[in-house]
Amino acid sequence: MAKAIQINHVALVVSNLEEACKFYEHELGLEPIPAFLFDYPTAFFKFNEEQQLHLTEWKDAYSFRGHICVEVDDINTIFYRMKELGIIDIKPWGHVRQLPDGPIQMFVRDPSGNLIEISCAPDADIDRKIFKDELFQEGIYVSGRNDFRGYKTKDATLYHK
Repeated sequence: MAKAIQINHVALVVSNLEEACKFYEHELGLEPIPAFLFDYPTAFFKFNEEQQLHLTEWKDAYSFRGHICVEVDDINTIFYRMKELGIIDIKPWGHVRQLPDGPIQMFVRDPSGNLIEISCAPDADIDRKIFKDELFQEGIYVSGRNDFRGYKTKDATLYHK
C-alpha cells in the first residue's frame, strides 16, 4: 500500500491577500517564493526546503477550530509580539500552555481570521515570565466533552525527530 510521506504545502484562504502576505512575511518571517500563473490572487511562501504555505484570496467562511501548527525558532519574541498585536485567541483551544513534552502552544488569528497554532521545540529556552502571564494556563486544554475516542497516550508529542 502506498502512503503519504510528508506535507508539501498547506493552503489557507484569506480575505485580503496583501494584508495576509505582510503578516506571514513580517510577523512569522516566511520567505515569499514565485507562485504559478493562476487567474486568482495567490502567494506562495517557503517554510523550509520541502514545505510551503499557499495563500489564496476568496470570499469563504473560516474555521473556528481548524488550524495549522507552525514551529518557530524564538517562542519568546513571537509570544510578546502576538500579545502586542492582540491576536492570541484563547476561545477555540484555551490559553497559552506548555505541552507535557515541553513546547509552548498558543493560537493566533491571521488578518483573515485563520487560526494558526504556534509552537516551539520541546527543549526551547522559554522566558519564565510567560508562565505568569494572564494568557498562560497550566495543563493541557480540557473541553469538558468527556469523549475519549482516538489514539491517545501520556507520551504524545508534536515532534517526532
